[in-house]
Parts: sequence; C-alpha cells; structure tokens
Amino acid sequence: MYDKEKTLADAFVAKKIDRRELLRGMSALGVTTAMASVLVNASATRALAQNGFDWKAHEGTTIKLLLNQHPYTDAMIANLENFKELTGMDVQYDVFPEDVYFERVTAALASRSSEYDAFMSGAYMTWTYGPAGWIDDLNEYINDPSKTNPDYNWEDVLEGVRKSCAWNGQPGGELGSADAKQWCIPLAYEQNNLTYNQKVFDAAGLSVPTDLDSLVETAAAAKAAMGGNNYGIGVRGSRSWATIHPGFLSGYSNFGQVDLTVGADGKLSAAMNTDVSKTFHAKWVDMIQNSGASDWSTHTWYQVGTDVGAGRSAMMYDADILGYFMNGPGNAEAGNLAFSAFKANPDAAAPTPNIWIWAMAMSSFSTKKDAAWYFLQWVTGPEHSLFGAREMDLVNPSRASIWADDIFRAKLSSSYQGYVEMHDVSAPGASIKFTAQPLFFDLTTEWAATLQQMVARQVPVDEGLDMLAESVNRQLAEAGLR
Repeated sequence: MYDKEKTLADAFVAKKIDRRELLRGMSALGVTTAMASVLVNASATRALAQNGFDWKAHEGTTIKLLLNQHPYTDAMIANLENFKELTGMDVQYDVFPEDVYFERVTAALASRSSEYDAFMSGAYMTWTYGPAGWIDDLNEYINDPSKTNPDYNWEDVLEGVRKSCAWNGQPGGELGSADAKQWCIPLAYEQNNLTYNQKVFDAAGLSVPTDLDSLVETAAAAKAAMGGNNYGIGVRGSRSWATIHPGFLSGYSNFGQVDLTVGADGKLSAAMNTDVSKTFHAKWVDMIQNSGASDWSTHTWYQVGTDVGAGRSAMMYDADILGYFMNGPGNAEAGNLAFSAFKANPDAAAPTPNIWIWAMAMSSFSTKKDAAWYFLQWVTGPEHSLFGAREMDLVNPSRASIWADDIFRAKLSSSYQGYVEMHDVSAPGASIKFTAQPLFFDLTTEWAATLQQMVARQVPVDEGLDMLAESVNRQLAEAGLR
C-alpha cells in the first residue's frame, strides 16, 4: 500500500473525512471504489490492533471452523486475511450446504470430536447443544477483559437478538434471563415481514396490507389480478418446524399468543388452542386455501423465495433477507420488490417478528478455546460486521452501530425500497417467540403437520387445534415437563 492511499484510508476510519472525500481522493490516485473498500477494511484492522489488547497472544495457533454455505460465510472468508494479519493465527474451515450442514454439526458434537473449535449455529439448535454439554457458555469470555478486547462492545448487539441466544437451560426459562448462559454470539439475523412486488401492486392498484385481514384481502386481489398459475401470497407449508417459525409465528405472536404457557411450578402446557389462536388459524388457513400456492404443502424457504423472485407470487410473508436476495441479480423481478414492516394485529403497538439467527458457538471439545474466542469476537465484532454490511451481503447485521451507519443505510435504500424503514420499525420487537424446551423440534413439526391437515380440509380448525394441544400436553407429560 502506498503512503497516500494508506493516509486517506486511515483518515476515513478515524472519521476525519467522509465517504465522498475518501472516494474523491482515491479516484485522484487511480484507486477504484472496490479497492478503496479493501484499503479501508485493512485500515480498520490496523486501528483495532492499536487498542491495547494483545491480539497476538495466540500467534502461530491454527483453529478450525465448521461453516454453513451462506453469504455470511462468504463475508467471513473474504475478510479472513485481515484476521490472520491482526492475530498471527491461521484459520482452516470446512463449508457444507445447509441440507447436510446440521447433520455434520450434530455428528461432530455427539462424537465429542475436537476437530472443530467453533461453528455456525442457529439459536434454536443451542437448546439441544447447550444442555447436552456440547457447547460452552460464552459469558466466561465476554466478561473477561483479559480475553475480550475493549472495543468489542457487547451491548451494541441488538437486545432482542442478543437475549435470544441466551438461555438458562431450564424448560420454559425466559430467553436472556439474568441466569442465562450465552450459548452463541449472533452473526446476523432475519426478521419476518412483507416482501411485495411493487410492479404488480401498481398495475392492480393494490395497497400494502397493514394487518392480517387486509393481508387476506390483498392476497386474494393480487391472485385475481395476476391470473394463470400465479398466486397472491407466499408462506411456508412443508411438514417442518421451519413452517411455523417465520411469518406464521410472527403474526400469531402479534396477537399476544404463545406456543406454551409456563405455570408457577415451571410446568409447561399447550397454548395453541385458545379462542384467539383459533381465529388466527382460521384466517391463515383461509388465506392459503384461496390465495396461496397450489402446492403450498411442499413450500420451504427456497420455494417461497424463488416464486416471489420469479414473479409467480405477488408477495411473501417470510424472512426479509430472503426478499433481499430475491431482489438481486439473476431474478426476473430484481428491482421490483419492496419491503414493509407488518403487524398482523391492528391493535398491536408495533410488529413483533419472530427471528432466525445465524450465530457462532464454541465446541466444548475444542483444545484451543481461548484462540477460538479470539476469532469469535473478531467475526462478531463491529469492524468485521461493518465490512460485511457495506461490502458484502451481511444482512441483517446484529449490531445497532451498523444500522446507524450512513453508508450501509444508503446501500440498502438505493436498491431495496422500504428495507431500512422496515427494519427500524420492527427491530425493537424482534426476538425469538418460541418457548425454549427440549421437545421444540418435535412439537413444532407436529404443529406444521396439523396446519397441513387444516388447509387440506381434513380436519376443522377448532378440532385440529384441540387435538394438537392434547397431543402436545401428552408428550410434555411423558417427558416430565407437564
């Protein structure tokens, strides 16, 4: 790096010049915008090395990661040389597609393998890994100033996201409670809101839905306007826990509904057959029957996303980052998709989206835990998060400071209509809405199966929910949880 370029990058990182001045200066030196970003990132790494923390404490150590194939992983790998330069450590990694990834994680942990020091995880999965003794409580590291750099700023992580990654291990225990263990550290997360096709809405004269009733009506109108094999609303429908957690649970919880109640004695009981829940289910089922995909019961994240990206569906109620990717290159409707925060309950104060979190966890069987923590704090820290948000596809970053960054916000606003506003409105109420307990995957998958029966008209909504609650209570009792 030449001195003039380095000086410019350092001045920008120190906030002595703004982005316009940076790019003007780099351009005069013959440096492209892409290369300027690389230089700024390198400058941020140098600045981090000057904060008094001993980043070289594990110099010469090699750690190994187990990673899911994902844009978050792409951002991590793209920035890895800066971590190596900062610490003098080496990093090896294996990357697997998601359809086999979690099997690989479970196999490694269940066998007590020391091959991997840290790995990517969903927060829900730690409800199994933590109590089993497979992963470490990261509070030990976060709260130790000899192990965590002074600029890590843990409190900068959005509260709902941070707490959703912490649980005390007691069935029904509140996420983020004072006695909770921090099983994983967020990389980024997904809110569940509306993605809609602005071109379709404009052509049909449709307004963006503002509650469940208007969502049902708009989905029907959109389907009629589009005609053919197209449909109005995309939501997941496969027989999987993943059908319940996105739009469905986000809308459900907005009406004050929960999956399970926790008694004064700590015992759990099914709560999905209340009168309010039955009304919500009836409207949801009607929406799918009249305005959803004909093969809805097979729809996963992939089908819901590709259909809105291809223009086959007018909108989807699912992960906002799924809409982000479908609005990008390679999709027929790229540039036509827009975003809106959604509160299903017209009487609710604000949206309360359920969330999915991709996070980093540490294997309890690692023999290099302190070195692994250096990587975890770096990859979830503000410097790497800013790089991923600005230069890669690290959406949605879990840190408030990144959402306050003008460059990141401008990047989103220039191509993703309403995305920033959607996030800002929804973030305060965004958290995991499920009750943490060991039967989570089994009970939630059964809930999805019951929903399929309702949509197929094999069982009435009221009867189906009563049967589901009875089955859930029986399973809780058998497990000693009720």
